[in-house]
Amino acid sequence: MKLYHGSNIEIKEIDLSKSKPNKDFGRGFYLSQQESQAMQMAQFKAMQLGGNPLITCFEFDESVLAGSSLKIKSFDSYSEEWADFVFANRDGKTVVQYDIVYGPIANDKVGLQIRKLKDGTIDKKEFLSRLKYMKGITFQYYFGTEEAIKYLRKL
Repeated sequence: MKLYHGSNIEIKEIDLSKSKPNKDFGRGFYLSQQESQAMQMAQFKAMQLGGNPLITCFEFDESVLAGSSLKIKSFDSYSEEWADFVFANRDGKTVVQYDIVYGPIANDKVGLQIRKLKDGTIDKKEFLSRLKYMKGITFQYYFGTEEAIKYLRKL
């Protein structure tokens, strides 16, 4: 399958040390099956950090998801388990490191919602509701280890 990464810089090779911490699924490299979603991310990054929006395409053999020694976590929809996982990663309290995670993208205002949950302004049910991506459910792939990124081939 083809996966797309949106950025404001050209990705010549994946360097996990450049990944930012406290993202939905942890510090890692994120991709989408939807080129349009990757372009939205690229435009956002270019607006925020300068440069031009760029998309890098990778080939990924998804059979790895069913039969490998990699630690893989998959969320097929928004759920309380997904919200807890995003909360832990965004709050910097990740316990388990996965090689690959597949699941929905959280709303861009995650930090605000985490603060509201922590201070008791909202409960977990409301937290989950507010994390849902406003444009409908959109999924992302996370590659968090050197072993995992070996399965991506730049096109």
